[in-house]
Amino acid sequence: MKAVRNGSYWQLRLMPGEEIVTTIADFARCRRIKSGFLTAIGAAEEITLGCFDPKTRTYHKRTFAGDHEVAALVGNVAWDGSNPVCHIHAVIATPRLATFAGHLFSGKVTVTLEVALIPGARRLSRRPDPLSGLKLLCLPLKPA
Repeated sequence: MKAVRNGSYWQLRLMPGEEIVTTIADFARCRRIKSGFLTAIGAAEEITLGCFDPKTRTYHKRTFAGDHEVAALVGNVAWDGSNPVCHIHAVIATPRLATFAGHLFSGKVTVTLEVALIPGARRLSRRPDPLSGLKLLCLPLKPA
């Protein structure tokens, strides 16, 4: 991965073979990103997307083999204890331009993934939510 600070945000370029979620989380840990918003475009393979079913409290997952266009990727960075958590959703396209979307569990960069990461000033965390069973974003009671 290559990274450069560009004013108020970080511009990242993930390289072929890098795992998307892990690489961004590792960057957040190394740079001590307290929280953040991210968006990206590029290409990837072995992409696993999911859709959460609140009735069963589980994800329906599907893995897409082969090269796909990452048409849009959007998410945030927060922390679960000492571990950064990247909550990312993606829209991918097949070579025939059929699109699929969902929560991004994993994916391996094929050509490039260009990520813009805007760091936040406050450290945000995730906490278990009893209703959904998910670790949801925990926002402070006092406004900034």
